[in-house]
Amino acid sequence: MRRLKPGRDTLQTPHPEPPAMTQLPRPRLRGNTWEFPVHHMRGGTSTGLVIWDPIAPQDHELREELLRHLMGVPPTGEWPGNRQITGLGRGPATSNKVFFASLEDGGAAPRLISTLAQLASDHGRIDWSVNCGNMSSALQLWALDTGLVNGQNAGKNELDILNTNTGVLTTSRMVIEPDGSFATGEIPGVMGRHPAVDLFLHRPAGAKTGALLPTGQAVDVFHGVRASCVDVAVPMVIIPAGELGKTGHESTRELAADVELMQRLREIWVEAGLKMQLRRKDGQPMTAQELLLSETIPKVCIIGASTIGADLAVRYFTPQTVHSSLAVSGGCCLAAATLIPGSVAHDLAPKQASASFSEIGVDIENPAGVLSTTIVAALRDGQLDIESAAYQRSAQVLLSGFAPVYGASIELQRALEQVAGA
Repeated sequence: MRRLKPGRDTLQTPHPEPPAMTQLPRPRLRGNTWEFPVHHMRGGTSTGLVIWDPIAPQDHELREELLRHLMGVPPTGEWPGNRQITGLGRGPATSNKVFFASLEDGGAAPRLISTLAQLASDHGRIDWSVNCGNMSSALQLWALDTGLVNGQNAGKNELDILNTNTGVLTTSRMVIEPDGSFATGEIPGVMGRHPAVDLFLHRPAGAKTGALLPTGQAVDVFHGVRASCVDVAVPMVIIPAGELGKTGHESTRELAADVELMQRLREIWVEAGLKMQLRRKDGQPMTAQELLLSETIPKVCIIGASTIGADLAVRYFTPQTVHSSLAVSGGCCLAAATLIPGSVAHDLAPKQASASFSEIGVDIENPAGVLSTTIVAALRDGQLDIESAAYQRSAQVLLSGFAPVYGASIELQRALEQVAGA
């Protein structure tokens, strides 16, 4: 597979020797307040927290209570306009992500196990159903920064990451220079150069539904609108912008303010989600109401012709909010859709896979610039077989330390006390 090469500029970032598992920080009590260790990270164009899974409460309800405290979202009910000033989350879905991660060390090489929690600013519901390609790019840097994996080896350092939300296996690759610094890269939507991460998604088709085309066909009609439902890394509804009276070049602010458009999109994604038979994390089919309120699936995008020489242009919805750029998982899904004969993406940007596996590059114009992707695929007997998808991101440790958990319930305090003494 072609490697998306990072820049050769470097950052002088030391890497500690890997500590024993018991030496990683655990919750601590200061005065009468429990404090919880977190890494505040940026991965691609998303921000959020990465938490060492063994120190989090194992009880699901207490784990969700902890997340609401840390991110500053309502403990119950709705709070329209919440600015999350009491936590580490910040407004849009792209800044309300938390990864729980742990190291599985039973094979030839360690593997990171990750679970994503997606929060929203204005309510306390937490979605555990999908992965995030952008924030996934922060996981190897987190593992290096904590010392869970060895960062002393110069050259290419790879780490396999298994996501429990979707079952997707990703290989993260970072380059460490002989002086211990990271090779850096620059990506659209992010100022400056930062540690570069190459991410390779293995066998991403059907990640959520088990099928490349969850409805069984390349094109469906929902509420009079033609759309393609594709599942590569994430299930997505792809709509030609012209079907909605748009161009695919509108500003995110303009789209977000278009109440009629957002209502039409909700109607479409609910009907599409039902036809795709999308399911909750517990395996039960999602209801129309659950799909209507979903913060994560299905993703939605409108596409049009590029004006800057890319293969196509996109405006991406997560689905409740307009994305400021393009999630990499959604970008890989859209890129793969250009290879599916009969899909609306193929109609706009026809790409062709050969009978043997080959690399096909797809450049996608979005509000932040161009996302370049590589799909490794073959077309056999009219069926598209996707071996992998690759993209480059950059990552940062924004801050690491302890976040006080003010107002924790008695049950959460007891859970933190138990973990602290383990």
